[in-house]
Amino acid sequence: MRMKQNINWYPGHMAKAKKSLSENLFLIDIVIEIVDARIPISSKNPDIENFATNKFKILVLNKSDLVDEKFTRASVNFFNEYNCVPVDSISGKGFNEIKQMINKFAGAKREKLKKRGRIFSPVRIIVLGIPNVGKSTFINKFVGKKIAKAADKPGVTLSKQWIKICKDVELLDTPGILWPKFDNEQIALNLAFTGAIKDMNLNLYEIALKLIDKLNSIDENILKCRYGIEKKNAAEKLADISKKRGFVKKSGELDLDRAAIILLNEFRSGKLGKIFLDDLFDKRKKICHHIVI
Repeated sequence: MRMKQNINWYPGHMAKAKKSLSENLFLIDIVIEIVDARIPISSKNPDIENFATNKFKILVLNKSDLVDEKFTRASVNFFNEYNCVPVDSISGKGFNEIKQMINKFAGAKREKLKKRGRIFSPVRIIVLGIPNVGKSTFINKFVGKKIAKAADKPGVTLSKQWIKICKDVELLDTPGILWPKFDNEQIALNLAFTGAIKDMNLNLYEIALKLIDKLNSIDENILKCRYGIEKKNAAEKLADISKKRGFVKKSGELDLDRAAIILLNEFRSGKLGKIFLDDLFDKRKKICHHIVI
């Protein structure tokens, strides 16, 4: 019998980074917050609102290539109080729009300082977001060369670093920061599904079963299209995936843990389709919650 788990991950470097951010925010002009376009609500750290008070804010819907455009448009409408930009940090989609916003801000700052008789100082930008939303990939694409460490796993950036973009713009890269406690189970699961929480801190078998249930609630054909498995409960579906892929231990037992890893990896890479996991709400009713394959 496998033990169920409470999902949480808030290592020491996150607490340290949060404190450092609070101490250095007076230096910052622009806050760029990056969220995962598949889970824009779940991946938006509520603590960042406190960091971004009285700052020019840009909300980046990263990994938008993994979501159908109609759901991205719904997300942009949902976050209409922000300068919200869908981005693909691999292709560079959305970067020109962000750079135009920054250049416009820099021009206004230059004029404001000129009227006061002060010398122009570089626009300082901070990039914030939870782990594994693609911050480092975003920064490398933005700068035009590999400066920040990037990997398809959380917890790669462990300390802050200033990056000079040009004489007028400086950028601060920071570690991905979660919040100390997840009060909403589905948000915690969405973060686990997309890799925002380190896999080593999770029971991946249980997470895979929850992902199967979630995918089935969206469209029962998702797993059938990828793995050729029929309608069954989550445990049976995972067993079928193990059989289809030939994941068998030396003892002859199915290697369900390996099947769980494959399922999660294929979801995260987009091989299961363009899947949108969050529920978008307005003040009255649900707007959307679906998939496009």
